[in-house]
Amino acid sequence: MSGLDPSGGAGIQADIQTVTALGAHPLPVLTCLTVQDTRNVYNATAMDPGFVAEQLACLAADTPIHAIKTGALGSSAIVEVLLAFLDDHPDIPLIVDPVIKAAGGGDLADDALIETMRDKLFARAETVTPNGIELATLGRQSKPEAAANALIARGCHSVLATGGHGAGDTIVNILFKSGGTRREWSIARAGGDYRGEFHGTGCTLAAAIAAGRASGLDLEAAIEQAQDFVSQAVSSALEVGKGQPVPDRCNAMARP
Repeated sequence: MSGLDPSGGAGIQADIQTVTALGAHPLPVLTCLTVQDTRNVYNATAMDPGFVAEQLACLAADTPIHAIKTGALGSSAIVEVLLAFLDDHPDIPLIVDPVIKAAGGGDLADDALIETMRDKLFARAETVTPNGIELATLGRQSKPEAAANALIARGCHSVLATGGHGAGDTIVNILFKSGGTRREWSIARAGGDYRGEFHGTGCTLAAAIAAGRASGLDLEAAIEQAQDFVSQAVSSALEVGKGQPVPDRCNAMARP
């Protein structure tokens, strides 16, 4: 479940490419439309919540759903639709990429949507995958560990704090789990734009985790596979437009 990115770099397109490349079949449910390029988001409009509910009900009646990944959700009302669906399907693993802003600063969530995610959706997720900016906003703490623990205290089962927005030659992703345990992964940082960023890596990571869970991997194994997939995809990213390069998700699994 995510929004449409006309540039093809993030959102539902990134989800479709990633899930397909990892050998699963995507069931893309569209939550919002955007005016967007590789530089920023300029406008967004949410889908009708009733229509989203119809899509979910139609799919669930026809095919098994092995995992759900969310990105930009469009509105608080759409979160409520998803929560009602999860009430009827509580065993489906949920991976939440809590999209709030585009890398260029454009808004993708209003205050009502942010609060509904924090208050209700995160507790239903197997893991939440915020970048550093999202984590500080959602956890209301500047330090990643404090912010992650604040979310866990509100009911999150785990928080994967991603380090792609940081600096240095190494990206450190940290999985904070309820009970106080944690696990870290260190990954070599690739190029990207002048800030070292790519368009759609967060979408790609969360979608890859969901694909791994759908295929039967446990959460940490799915995270490891997802990180490797993202690393391969950004190693030969595509210069699509004038902004951030786009991960080459379609060919990532073909590389050694």
